[in-house]
Amino acid sequence: MRQLELPDGTPMPVLGLGTWRLGEASASRDADVAAVRSAIELGYRLIDTAEMYGEGGAETVVGRALDEAIRAGDVRREDMFIVSKVYPHNASRRGTAAACERSLRRLALDHLDLYLLHWRGEHPLADTVEALESLAAAGRIRRWGVSNFDLDDMRELGALSAGSRCASNQVYYSLSERGPEFSLLPWMRERSMPLMAYSPIDQGSLAGDDTLAAIGEARGLTAAQLALAWVVSRPGVVAIPKASSARHLQDNLAAQGVTLSGAELQRIEARFPAPGKKTPLAVI
Repeated sequence: MRQLELPDGTPMPVLGLGTWRLGEASASRDADVAAVRSAIELGYRLIDTAEMYGEGGAETVVGRALDEAIRAGDVRREDMFIVSKVYPHNASRRGTAAACERSLRRLALDHLDLYLLHWRGEHPLADTVEALESLAAAGRIRRWGVSNFDLDDMRELGALSAGSRCASNQVYYSLSERGPEFSLLPWMRERSMPLMAYSPIDQGSLAGDDTLAAIGEARGLTAAQLALAWVVSRPGVVAIPKASSARHLQDNLAAQGVTLSGAELQRIEARFPAPGKKTPLAVI
């Protein structure tokens, strides 16, 4: 698995597993656990979740799968990079700490590798950052970051006394949502801050794109794999697609090893041109 470095020098895989929509129904809980367990067995070492997903259900699923994998000797905790997020309405000084503890209990972990503010809400950003810094000092999180922050938000964050310790920003980024490339991604690259791309296959819709399918056919790749390979080929970008079937897990994993040729990149760029101006950050 290819990796890139966080600002503190810690390596992080360029491809991880997203868990949105997992853990929402008790009837499918065992199947969800099995999917995450399968991902770990295949070699996924980055898992992204949030207290919002299934109102804690996804964290519970990840916690069970990870516990089973560790007990079976399939993986060590130190080999995994676990990310979760705090709801904005919980992101006060006290609320952030309490939410983190709930997440840790559901995940059955003693620390998170990265803890993100899911999006901006009613609580002052300075208060949230202070709480995140306290959690890091206490060892409950290794580092912190944000999600769904546009350039103005990142600049405001950077102006805070501890703002420079933001490790990552997770945003919607795909071939059909290239807005971050205009100003946000360059700003983050200058600071060696990885962009975590959620919905990198545009919630699956790029799997049906005729241009991507035609390019992929010559190489035995699906349109979805081409879309994902393009995202993870971008410098400073990590992708966290959600997948639950064995086939999609394997396909996504294979995509991170694909090198796109100059001709292929030209065809992809012609179909999905880079933004020519600043656009509002897409959020789902």
